[in-house]
Amino acid sequence: MGAHPYVPAGLDLPGYVPLRLTQLEILGAYLGTSLFVLVAVWLLSGRCRRLSGTDRLLMCWWAFTGLTHILIEGPFVFTPDFFTKTNPNFFDEVWKEYSKGDSRYVARDTATVTVEGITAVLKGPASLLAVYAIASRKSYSHILQFAVCLGQLYGCIVYFTTAYLDGFNFWASPFYFWAYFIGANSLWIVIPLLIATRSWKKICAAVHQSEKVKTK
Repeated sequence: MGAHPYVPAGLDLPGYVPLRLTQLEILGAYLGTSLFVLVAVWLLSGRCRRLSGTDRLLMCWWAFTGLTHILIEGPFVFTPDFFTKTNPNFFDEVWKEYSKGDSRYVARDTATVTVEGITAVLKGPASLLAVYAIASRKSYSHILQFAVCLGQLYGCIVYFTTAYLDGFNFWASPFYFWAYFIGANSLWIVIPLLIATRSWKKICAAVHQSEKVKTK
């Protein structure tokens, strides 16, 4: 059993290859790329007619979260040997780093892999579809956003609940607990709650308006 930085210390990870990139290099690349996506979508959305500032911000969020689901979480799901690769790519390094905050990832916990698989395959493409739906002012925009938000919130509930039921002890230190386990996931609780609330109100208003028209 190779030495590793994860908890529990007795976690068996045969063939484990230590990180090649530093935390700063990994987070810098991810945050820098994310910022580029947000700025690019914000600027491009300005060319779309009749879009409010809120709609443009929503397009930024859905592009960011969709690409994160597909390009970051996707490789984790479909690369079970990411921690043993002698020539790791950036995504392998991301998950070895994140596993310091939740070792279920490097241990290939079945519940975690399942949640991430659904996220990458379904919620990722649906998030990018939401970008198109908002830009094109499609009638299904709010229904789609509401549905994806519910999926994200459900995934977070399963993620945190299974961690609690399995012992709630998967982080290398309090720093990784707060920065990775709590901090990195809190976005997918707070923002989907806000968007789901907004979309629900929009859907209810549209239904109410339709009923008023029918009764005239």
